[in-house]
Amino acid sequence: MKRIVFSMILVLSVAACSNVQPWERGYLARDIMAWDIDGQKAAFDRHINFSKEGSSGGGQAVGGGCGCN
Repeated sequence: MKRIVFSMILVLSVAACSNVQPWERGYLARDIMAWDIDGQKAAFDRHINFSKEGSSGGGQAVGGGCGCN
């Protein structure tokens, strides 16, 4: 059982590694490949989230729960 678990972890960790060739970097740098396509909307959503949650961290902004930062 331990061998099976170890081999599965090994296979999954190796499968995640890849080399990006120079000619592929232009494709990966396109806006469509970004996690957040609209940067202003993503920043606004993060602001609303940390203002309502009253917490900091997890995002890129730090503040309190009142939204008056």
